[in-house]
Amino acid sequence: MGMTNVNIRIDEATKVAFDKFCQEIGLSVSAAFNIFAKTVVREQRIPFELTTEVPNSVTLSAKNEYSDMISHPEKYKRYSSFSDALEEVITDA
Repeated sequence: MGMTNVNIRIDEATKVAFDKFCQEIGLSVSAAFNIFAKTVVREQRIPFELTTEVPNSVTLSAKNEYSDMISHPEKYKRYSSFSDALEEVITDA
């Protein structure tokens, strides 16, 4: 089977990090891309999940607050019922 060249464009920082990773696991960049291409052809799919569901800053902030609430419940006020919490919100408004 003959070989051919494929040229790709990639930003410099990603290229350097990818090359370093490949070196650490004993692969050339070419070998890593060959593995990727052969896996795509064999499985007829991209071999990892592609998604645009990256949390925005508001979601990340809420997740961090939730983690803090779980780790340090003593820092947060507790209510015996939703009605009690709602009453305080309405009263403070």
